[in-house]
Amino acid sequence: MKRISILFVCMGNICRSPLAEGILRHLVAEAGLTGQFTVDSAGTGGWHEGEPPDRRSIATAQRHGIDISAQRARRIRPGDFRGFDLVLAMDRDNVAALAEIAPPEANIRLFGDAALRTGEDIPDPYYGGPDGFELVYTRLLTGCSSLLETLGVERASCSGNTSSVR
Repeated sequence: MKRISILFVCMGNICRSPLAEGILRHLVAEAGLTGQFTVDSAGTGGWHEGEPPDRRSIATAQRHGIDISAQRARRIRPGDFRGFDLVLAMDRDNVAALAEIAPPEANIRLFGDAALRTGEDIPDPYYGGPDGFELVYTRLLTGCSSLLETLGVERASCSGNTSSVR
């Protein structure tokens, strides 16, 4: 299998994209394919650069056996468009922001199109409560699992508690 590089992007890189990065890294590790993937996340804005993910994202991930506490927010860089096979934005606003700065050959897709095949935006849970983070986790888990299956990684080979929302 060819090494695949995926970059998840949201606005500040503290809620949705760090969760997506953590989920996909976890699923890839469970499948024994860590060496076959490069997974990262970034934000279209740099307000939180260097900060850990939002405490609610960390707590949500932790409830599902995933540790994202060591991640640090960063702003997308021009080299990311060349360095990643696939750039998955969490919503249409981020797709538009990326399209303004990306070279024409960049592979930018909406997560809801590429991973969920529903065309939906992943809602930003920042201004809500814990239920919003659980909803985002569920959508990201479903999409990341589907994405791996599309790339030829069988979900059935994965174990652990990420397949359910508690």
